Amino acid sequence: MQHKSITFIGGGNMAQAIIFGLLKQGYPAQLITVCDPNPEKLALFAAQGVQIGEDNLSAAQKAEVVLLAVKPQVIADVCQGLSAVDFNDKLVISIAAAISVARLHELLPSAGNIVRVMPNTPALVSCGMAGLFAESHVSEALKSFAQNLLNAVGETCWVENETDMHLVTAASGSSPAYFFLFMEAMQQALTQTGLPEETSRLLIQQSALGAAKMTVENPTTPLSLLRQNVTSKGGTTAAALAVFNEENLSATVERAIQACVQRSQEMEKLF
Repeated sequence: MQHKSITFIGGGNMAQAIIFGLLKQGYPAQLITVCDPNPEKLALFAAQGVQIGEDNLSAAQKAEVVLLAVKPQVIADVCQGLSAVDFNDKLVISIAAAISVARLHELLPSAGNIVRVMPNTPALVSCGMAGLFAESHVSEALKSFAQNLLNAVGETCWVENETDMHLVTAASGSSPAYFFLFMEAMQQALTQTGLPEETSRLLIQQSALGAAKMTVENPTTPLSLLRQNVTSKGGTTAAALAVFNEENLSATVERAIQACVQRSQEMEKLF
């Protein structure tokens, strides 16, 4: 991976995941700067040899790449503080949810090269999934750098149309919570029948991990076939799946996905 000087504006969980992933891959710590108002977060980075600071402006000015890792609610204020920076020769990467490239151009008029990214929290354990979008004029070299950056903590994919980032949000950005909810419901059902909580969790989390691994290692096998391979006619699995079908699980999931997309679209207009 090419090494560029990177300034992270914001040092939250996602920034931490990316930075620590880069360091594990041998990225030079001295080329990474983090700006965050929280001294405890800054101390965490400093302990790894990363440059730290509270002055977003000066840190952004000296960087080749500026990564915006702040909440959408504060993106306008953060960018206003960066208005004096000349971004013409810099790459701007934004992981701020629901902030469009067009909006970023409004907030940072000199920024010509912007890559928008929707990561997810499994990046914290190097199993993230990130969707990326860039305008057509952004060079392949800059796009490759952004992709490699996110590959440090998981897998990546590009979307051709920015509107598809709403679907990426529903499919991967928010979806870890869906799986957590399902596992939480399973654990609750098992413990209510008398199985110890720790045993319930172990059974569920290992089964979820195994199912995900089987999916990854059989990329050409339809998910429906993987399901069928576990389901014997008239057996225990079939009995459980029958309940899910009676409750119309597929329709519930579809409504949930649509609600996530709709909220993402609404948030895009708010900030």
